[in-house]
Amino acid sequence: MTHAIEPIACPATAPPGGHYSAAVAVGDLVFISGQLPILPDGGHTADRDFDAQAEVALDNFLAVAAAAGAAPGDVAKVTVYVVGIENWPRFNRLYAARMGEHRPARAVVPVPELHYGYLIEIEGVAVRSRG
Repeated sequence: MTHAIEPIACPATAPPGGHYSAAVAVGDLVFISGQLPILPDGGHTADRDFDAQAEVALDNFLAVAAAAGAAPGDVAKVTVYVVGIENWPRFNRLYAARMGEHRPARAVVPVPELHYGYLIEIEGVAVRSRG
């Protein structure tokens, strides 16, 4: 049995900068590619503080989920790559404010560096809402 893999584009975010889709859907599952804090117009935010970068990365992650038909409450798993583990509590606070009572499975991975000098990247899996 083969499954159709549907590429998901997100007009609310900058287009992917490499050979990948913003997300792909397989049935009701949505696999969201790593979202850096790149502005919708392609502008970079690497010169901004961690909180500002985290807000943009969260905006991008949730915008891609929405483009695939998934709301924040449909997110099942999140992986967050953070430069500087000392930023984990700050991310956790911003993330909790966005996700509310919904608590997806999550991993926070400290890394030495990210592309373009960013401090955060977020990827995950969601389930499309049935409507």
